Amino acid sequence: MEWDDLRHFVELARAGTLSGAAKRMDVTHTTISRRLQRLEQRIGEPLFLRSRQGYALTARGEALWIEAQRIEAAFARIGQQLPERPEGLSGLVRIGCTEGFGTQIIAPLITRLQQKYPALQIDLIVQPRPILLTKNEADILITIDRPERGPYAVARLTDYSLHLYASPGYLDRAGPPSGPEDLTSHRLIGYVGEHSPARDLPNVTQLGPADLLSIRSTSIIAQKAMVASGAGIALLPDFIVSETDDLVRVLDQVAFHRSFWMIVPVSLRQIARIRVVADTIAELIRQQRSRLIR
Repeated sequence: MEWDDLRHFVELARAGTLSGAAKRMDVTHTTISRRLQRLEQRIGEPLFLRSRQGYALTARGEALWIEAQRIEAAFARIGQQLPERPEGLSGLVRIGCTEGFGTQIIAPLITRLQQKYPALQIDLIVQPRPILLTKNEADILITIDRPERGPYAVARLTDYSLHLYASPGYLDRAGPPSGPEDLTSHRLIGYVGEHSPARDLPNVTQLGPADLLSIRSTSIIAQKAMVASGAGIALLPDFIVSETDDLVRVLDQVAFHRSFWMIVPVSLRQIARIRVVADTIAELIRQQRSRLIR
């Protein structure tokens, strides 16, 4: 059994599709298919179930996946003993993140990452729903939901704060609330409950009955846009509100504090490009603490 065949198998297990694995390895999808076919012939049984949705591991594939990750980690440990040069880091790194943090904080850092490591390819995966490491949807995950268990390297990336915001025009029409109890007479904007991007995400419904919400959206960027247009009051992360947005903080005493966690599968943490990108992001985020907590 050749390591190169196993390496292609590992990337297909992570990506779930031939095209995704080919992109990660910078080869054609036929190369991935050929390597997989040779590996399955050597083992004597299928390693994946094929469907329109992609490639899912069989029981034999799951067993091989566990062993292959150990081998990959061993190769990575050998690599760690060698000097790393920025120009030597190459390949694809997928960063999964919530919409607001990914758009406002992580996206501007990508330029600095690529300036430092020009041969890297970065995929920033921003979703208004949880991104699942268990389905190999990302290599590095930034989320407010810390996993309770699993083979992950977990680090607190940063704390952040949230407050209620409205537009001056809305407050002129509706009048500013003097306390949380006044929110029942206002138009409130929040998440569609079943489509919240994280379990521990605060929502304005924590301040009163769920039917207080007049407008709901799966997107925090859309919520901010509706607030800016005068549609109502919303609970927004402070980091997505800038001085040029002309939004007013409402009920300053109402504040929520949460943390973002950086989560990397232990097997991937050993890969130089993923480890370096994760560490660089953590360092760049530490430099922006004043923007995240107000």
